[in-house]
Amino acid sequence: MLAKMDTAALASNRKANFAAVGGAALFFTIAGIAALSVWLGQNPTWAMKACEPGEDGRPASLDAQEAPTQLAGTFLAMDGTRSDLPGHWPQFRGADSTNIYKGPEKLAGSWGEKGPQVLWSVAVGEGFAGPSVLNGCAYLMDYDEEKRADVLRCFSLKDGRELWRRSYAVMIKRNHGMSRTIPALTEKYIITMGPRCHVVCLDTATGDYRWGIDLKAEYGTEEPLWYTGQCPIIVDNKAILAPAGPEVFMMAVDCETGSVVWKTPNPHGWNMSHSSIMPMTLLGKKMYVYCALGGIAGVSAEGDDLGTTLWELPWDAKVVAPSPVQISEDHIYMTAGYGKGSMMLQISRDQNAFSAKVLSETAPSEGLACEQQTPIVANGLMYGIMPKDAGALKGQFVCYRPDGTMAWSSGQDNRFGLGPFLLADDKFYILDDDGVLTVLDAQKDTYTQLSRMRVLEGHDAWGPMAVAGTRLLLRDMHNLVCIEIGAQEPANA
Repeated sequence: MLAKMDTAALASNRKANFAAVGGAALFFTIAGIAALSVWLGQNPTWAMKACEPGEDGRPASLDAQEAPTQLAGTFLAMDGTRSDLPGHWPQFRGADSTNIYKGPEKLAGSWGEKGPQVLWSVAVGEGFAGPSVLNGCAYLMDYDEEKRADVLRCFSLKDGRELWRRSYAVMIKRNHGMSRTIPALTEKYIITMGPRCHVVCLDTATGDYRWGIDLKAEYGTEEPLWYTGQCPIIVDNKAILAPAGPEVFMMAVDCETGSVVWKTPNPHGWNMSHSSIMPMTLLGKKMYVYCALGGIAGVSAEGDDLGTTLWELPWDAKVVAPSPVQISEDHIYMTAGYGKGSMMLQISRDQNAFSAKVLSETAPSEGLACEQQTPIVANGLMYGIMPKDAGALKGQFVCYRPDGTMAWSSGQDNRFGLGPFLLADDKFYILDDDGVLTVLDAQKDTYTQLSRMRVLEGHDAWGPMAVAGTRLLLRDMHNLVCIEIGAQEPANA
């Protein structure tokens, strides 16, 4: 009797349990369907942030991890000595910002099977910063990962031995390269801009500290996607900078005192790009032209309106690395990568009033475009390396006429990636991603290759090159080398 009662009770309990479980399952099923319906009714990208190419997992913020940067930093004297070799390349794109070396030296176009002589080589921190050269010394903005410091290094142009270095501590995470700017030099002053928007002025001969500016802290500059790419310039002993902060678009700083001479407002809130300021004379007026994230503008470089905006145009390019290029007395060419393409601007003048308009815009597959390097203008023609989204012309070195028609290209068997190029002694020197140097005859109206040889063994050889005398300085991700490119005297018969 007791067994029968237990069995009945057990059966009753099982029914109750099944009912409870079934009810819970039904509840969660209905709740899940309701939640799914709500989710499907929402924009699935509402909380997502677009991932830009090259972010490489950079942290959301480095600022919270460090105290204010002490820009005077530390100085270290070394055993190198200044040389008396000729030639100079005192800033980004050379003395006149054209990327054309105009020294008197005759340069070689080929060297036989052995290639050019490597005069010296030094290891450098990860990055794409190119050197500048003055008075027998080469200067490089570098980063010391072990000490976590920006470092300006001064090398002898003769043998690569280091004379001195000055550094300041700053936290930098690897972001597909670190340092990527070029110092500006005069006989008295060096101006550098570090990866995180720190500007420093030093004495050229001694490396003594003069002054420094943290553009983020003092002007609200928004750090660019891949750290700072803007290379400073010096004009009439004034450092010309583009903080592109909330209130200041461009400014001039007295190199001797560190005091601000003039400021240009930033009414549209344009942000700092990876591009650099280019000095130009357009329609008889000296001006500084800069392409920020948001637009391009010309700022007066002389006269009673010094530092005022003369003209401006919006441009919605999301990544801007190349700098503006002057085509004629009233035309400017501007290009960018990542699908944006290029535009030709025309500047007009009515007495002291300037204006600008877009004459044409082209997609990367429709005209000259560059992703990283700035085009060269020579003999009325434009030269550059086409970006990865240029279709069949991807990576080719090309020559375009100002009217937008192509004169020639290097062909599908000659591609150069994102590498740098310059013009010297009527020859183009082009470095590809992997450290292979190609020399072209710039006087020909077709792609005429004189030689090709490997001069670096690394990768991502994107840093701008420099020529001083008969020496060519070039780098890859981890090494800086100096090679001899002087023309050899023919042997006596």
